[in-house]
Amino acid sequence: MSKTANKQMICEVLMEAAASDRDIVALCSDSRGSGSFTPFADAYPDQFVETGIAEQNLVSISAGLARCGKKPYAVSPACFLSARSYEQAKVDVAYSNTNVKLIGISGGVSYGALGMSHHSAQDIAAMAAIPNMRVYIPSDHLQTRELTKALLKDSKPAYIRVGRNAVDPVYEEGNVPFRMDQANVLCEGTDVAIIACGEMVKPSLDAAKLLGEKGISATVVDMYCVKPLDKAAVVKAAENARAVITVEEHSPFGGLGSMVSQVVGSECPRKVINLSLPDEPVITGTSQEVFDYYGLNAQGIAEKAMELVK
Repeated sequence: MSKTANKQMICEVLMEAAASDRDIVALCSDSRGSGSFTPFADAYPDQFVETGIAEQNLVSISAGLARCGKKPYAVSPACFLSARSYEQAKVDVAYSNTNVKLIGISGGVSYGALGMSHHSAQDIAAMAAIPNMRVYIPSDHLQTRELTKALLKDSKPAYIRVGRNAVDPVYEEGNVPFRMDQANVLCEGTDVAIIACGEMVKPSLDAAKLLGEKGISATVVDMYCVKPLDKAAVVKAAENARAVITVEEHSPFGGLGSMVSQVVGSECPRKVINLSLPDEPVITGTSQEVFDYYGLNAQGIAEKAMELVK
């Protein structure tokens, strides 16, 4: 199956919906090209706002439009959207409970060669800490399509983080199980439970196959809904395993690993290991080079699992 960037799928879904709903508005902070929203701007110029490199204005304008009955989608690099405009996201969007969808593009280490200033390794923790703010990190373009369609139907704030590049699909066309705020169990096992989000889902699934060749049975959970976390899925996966591994393109603090550890610790105590980016500026390189260096690939995940259950 061909690869498609998640951000491109968001644009395609919104373009289709905007044809019959003039309240849908896309806003960019000089990021229509990098966000794959040039087609939207060209097709619906009256439903597009360019703020320039002014992320705080981007979010506040989006909130104002929402209060006027519009359905704004604010598109900006995740590293800036989650940091420069954090107060606006907290107050103008979440505290006011406005219908703004914040689309953080090029999340994680997508801007690998540009270094720490352009990485967003703290955004899950930051956005999840805001009351009323939901956090979603879809694993491929097919799941992104279903998530975007679902978000069009509600009027609550949300932060959606997607990567920069096209990634290998996790799902197949015509077979994309999706329920809002419910994780997908991709395979079930009894030795180790691997709970991942975003671009870490595919290598986690590949790791399960490697483990199977070694006689180790693994559950893999696609936790695209980081907040609200699907606690029932976490508990079920942990109860059926000897140990739990979380995998995320994020800091080791406050992200998926921290959330899963809280649930497992209180509901069904098991050993939990978090595979993440380190608490330091990461190396320079492409996303895959960074993942490989820190063991955030199929081989690294499988090796950690084997250590836990040996």
